[in-house]
Amino acid sequence: MSNVVNSVDEHKAYAPSELSFAVLTASDSRNDAEDESGWKIAEMVTEAGHHVIEHRVIADEEEVIRTAVAAAVSEKGADVVVLNGGTGLASRDVSVEAVQPLLDRVIEGFGELFRALSYEQIGAAAMLSRAVAGVMSKSAIFVLPGSPKAVELAMAALILPEVAHLVGQLRR
Repeated sequence: MSNVVNSVDEHKAYAPSELSFAVLTASDSRNDAEDESGWKIAEMVTEAGHHVIEHRVIADEEEVIRTAVAAAVSEKGADVVVLNGGTGLASRDVSVEAVQPLLDRVIEGFGELFRALSYEQIGAAAMLSRAVAGVMSKSAIFVLPGSPKAVELAMAALILPEVAHLVGQLRR
């Protein structure tokens, strides 16, 4: 191999080894004890060597979601916010609408890759997913469907492998 430096490896050199995560579940039907997807996210974050600085269920209402995500970044100092739930097409599903105005930049590839991976598991129903990601200030924001399988897929295949790289680039 030549002396050409792999730019991805070079970028990953800026990746922090530990990140702080806020885990939020948007739901009107679950409480903290019944938050299977939120607990799965928190478990995976901890197993990956990161810290959960907030984990709670919030009402599936646009202003509540927007306020909780903004506070996780500005008041709690979360490097990463993972919001699950409220991404469907029902009238009550407002997570995407709540979060998008907060984003400085959208990471289009996240939703595209999530839907492609979901298609392998659930077929054409994957096109109904409105999973999105973006950047707010110097924090990464991910909005996921609320199913345990969906959060496990997103965390294992997409978020945890690249989030330190992403945050490292935001801090440069």
